Amino acid sequence: MSRSYTKEFKYNWYLAAPVILGMLGHVLVGLVDNIMVGQLGAAELAAVSLGNSFFFVAMALGIGFSTAITPLVAESHSEQNFESGKSALKHGFILCSLIALVLFILILLAKPLIYSMNQPEEVVRLALPYLDVIAVSLIPLIIFQAFKQFSDGLSLTRYPMYATLIANVINVFVNYVLIFGKFGFPKMGVVGAGIGTLISRFIMLLLMWFFLKNLDKTKAYLIRLKLTLVDNIMLKKIINLGLPSALQMFFEIGVFTAAIWLSGTLGKNSQAANQIALNLSSMTYMIAVGLGVAATIRVGNQKGLKRPIELRRIAKSIFLMGLIFAAVFAVLFLAFHEALPTFYLDVDDLINFKDNNEVVVIASQLLIIAALFQISDSTQVVFLGALRGLQDVKIPTLITFISYWIVGFPLCYYLGSEAMYGSAGIWMGLMAGLTTSSIFLYLRFDYLSRQFIIKNKTA
Repeated sequence: MSRSYTKEFKYNWYLAAPVILGMLGHVLVGLVDNIMVGQLGAAELAAVSLGNSFFFVAMALGIGFSTAITPLVAESHSEQNFESGKSALKHGFILCSLIALVLFILILLAKPLIYSMNQPEEVVRLALPYLDVIAVSLIPLIIFQAFKQFSDGLSLTRYPMYATLIANVINVFVNYVLIFGKFGFPKMGVVGAGIGTLISRFIMLLLMWFFLKNLDKTKAYLIRLKLTLVDNIMLKKIINLGLPSALQMFFEIGVFTAAIWLSGTLGKNSQAANQIALNLSSMTYMIAVGLGVAATIRVGNQKGLKRPIELRRIAKSIFLMGLIFAAVFAVLFLAFHEALPTFYLDVDDLINFKDNNEVVVIASQLLIIAALFQISDSTQVVFLGALRGLQDVKIPTLITFISYWIVGFPLCYYLGSEAMYGSAGIWMGLMAGLTTSSIFLYLRFDYLSRQFIIKNKTA
């Protein structure tokens, strides 16, 4: 292992760790919802999965647009161009606010589609009121994301983490009270989980605003933003960066959402098992997301400083960290694939014993496949982060579309039928898409970073 790479691990982790903890906070909201709701039964767990499938598609588009803010702020900060960084924040905030409202409306308009998706009737009945509540939570989440990406661009990755973790603690308490009807509150089941998520996301946004407003490094950016004055050049720059990034996330999350719907056609137990495996995989995925943000920040900084050799070396150090983490998680999934699903369900529930036992068996099989695609899943998101730091987004968008929808989804559909491998076949298709994406995104970064070196030598 080359010292030139490993010596960067400490600073990479300094940037990535708060992002990872903050992103894990997002996933922990889902983890808490799943574990608590799972105690009610497989149908309730499947309902949360189905409701979140609509939410995640919209969330992917909103968060994707917000990611354009980080490289623009990082580059402006390296160039000591305060006005450019402030403009990126203002226009990113405006765009994210408008997108959040539009996506909220689109979720409500898309609700009737749930009846034509061949999902279990009991699951649909439980999912619809849950979806009504969490759809509202999309608005504070996407606006929070605009502030988070701005903060990340200034390498202030700790404060989004603080906001997320505090909000998550509140979510656990509210969930406990409303799902199970504690302290005199009515027992609301899955709707209670949705209300807990909604409250926690509003608190998360308020905390993030409070931090930025009071930090010496950021409060000047928030003074006199003049939201009614729009610079079309900066707005166009954010859209040009954000739209491809949004499509990248949409294509990836979209194929996992399709996996939820496909598993629903196999029955509520398959859908509940899919949700368990997906939630556990999301936990490990957030490590890679944090490293991807670190790659965006550090590559963006080196690009602004016009140091292509350092850019390539630093990026490779982050790739190496991603591989190490992925290998560790792969081993853990293989070692505990039978034990992990039991945390989500009441395995001693005699009434639902048969269903719960079947869910655990299916989820255990899926975790073996999830272990196998840890490396490709981790590396592809880090490669995407590095390419975003280079402000290269169009070709990576095409790569993700081909990988997930030309390679991955057809295999999910074919292998996931009852006549083939069922739920395991769906996840085989996901693994194929992630592996294809990882290979071609690496080749893209390798080509561009070499071209950047050549360009600077001849300049």
